[in-house]
Amino acid sequence: MKKITKTLAKKLLPKRPDDSNKGTFGKVLNIAGSVYYQGAAYLASLTPLKIGAGLSTLASIEPVINNLASSSPCVTFLPLKDYQKKCISSEAFDDELKNYIKNYNVISTGPGLSDHEQVKIFISKLIEFLSEENKPAIFDADALNCLAKIKPSKLPSNFLITPHPMELSRLIEIPLEEIQANREKYAKYTAEKLNCNVILKGHKTIVCTKSLELYENTTGNSALAKAGSGDVLTGIISGLCSQNMPLEHAAILGVFIHGLCGDIASKDLTNYCVLSSDQIKYIPEALKHILT
Repeated sequence: MKKITKTLAKKLLPKRPDDSNKGTFGKVLNIAGSVYYQGAAYLASLTPLKIGAGLSTLASIEPVINNLASSSPCVTFLPLKDYQKKCISSEAFDDELKNYIKNYNVISTGPGLSDHEQVKIFISKLIEFLSEENKPAIFDADALNCLAKIKPSKLPSNFLITPHPMELSRLIEIPLEEIQANREKYAKYTAEKLNCNVILKGHKTIVCTKSLELYENTTGNSALAKAGSGDVLTGIISGLCSQNMPLEHAAILGVFIHGLCGDIASKDLTNYCVLSSDQIKYIPEALKHILT
C-alpha cells in the first residue's frame, strides 16, 4: 500500500494557467440538503470554490436555498421539487436537472439529503442516468445510506463512494468491528465488488481506486472528528475533479489536503475547537504548504 505524501500531493495538484477563465476550472453540481441538514449543503457547495473550481451550484429544495442564499453569494442555485417542504422529491429528477448534469464536469450528492424513501427513489434515478452519461460522481453521506437500501450489484466505474466505517458496514453488510480490524481488505473488497473508487474514512484514511490500488493517508487528526467534516471532504474532491483531474487522483489529493487542513488548524485552535467551517478557511494554508 502506497503512502499519500506531500511529494505525491504536489505532483497531483492541478496547474493554474494565467490564460484561463472560470470555464477552465470546471463546474461542480452538488445535489444536497434537506430542512434537517442545511449546513451540510452549504459546506459541500462552498468548498469546491475554495479549492479552485470555476463554478459551484447547489441543487436543493427551496427552503434550503432560501436560507443559504444570503450567506453563500459565491454559490449558484438550482431549486428542486420538494416532498412536503422537507426533502428532495422523487419527482425532482426531471429534464431540467438532467440538462444541468449534462453540462457540469462533476456531480456530488449525499450531504444532508436525509434517508427518506423519496430520496432513495431519487438516488436510484440519478445512478441510472449517471451510468448513461459516464459522468464523474461522488456519493457521500445519505446517498450512501440510500445505496445500502438499493443494494446495487455494481456502480458506474466513474463513481467514488466515501463511507465512514459504519456506512460501509451497512453498505456491504459486514460487521463494523470486522471492517475496522481489516480496513485495507474491505476498502479493496468494496472497490472490486461495486466496480468503483472507494475512500474508507477514519484514522489513516484509505483510498482504493477502481483499479484496486491502495493508498494510505498521512495527514489528519482528531480535529476532523466533527459533524460536517465529510461534507468538506466531498467539496474538496469535487472541486479538484472539476479541474480536469481523474476522480481517483482527486480522491488521493483530496484526503491529503483535508487532513492537512485539520493538522494546521489544530495548531492554531487545538484539536478540540476546529469546526468544519474552519477546515475550509485553512485550505489556503494547506495549499501553501504543499506548494513550498
